[in-house]
Amino acid sequence: QVQLVESGGGLVQAGGSLRLSCAASGRFFSAYAMGWFRQIPGKEREFVAAVSRGGGTTDYSDSVKGRFTISRDNAKNTVSLQMNSLRPEDTAVYYCAASNNNYAITSRSRYTYWGQGTQVSVSS
Repeated sequence: QVQLVESGGGLVQAGGSLRLSCAASGRFFSAYAMGWFRQIPGKEREFVAAVSRGGGTTDYSDSVKGRFTISRDNAKNTVSLQMNSLRPEDTAVYYCAASNNNYAITSRSRYTYWGQGTQVSVSS
């Protein structure tokens, strides 16, 4: 069992940066691949970024590639999402998720544990 708590969301102007963090409790954090997803009202939750168990492999959606960076610290049981050059279309609730897999998983259905989400709003 893994419990996830996100933090770091807020309101920022277009072109600005935010750093989201996700703190995990429970055992064996390093046994899970981790991901970030986002959702806006009326839309399906979409993949943003993922990182493998050891942190050596990452994957990104095309819409954030080159602007967002996912990283993890297995000693501190945390995963982060550094978001640069933010755009109004990045506005969403961002969710941290854990998958009992080794690789950087992009499929939402492969994730078992989810946080409660944190709101990111980007003004134009």
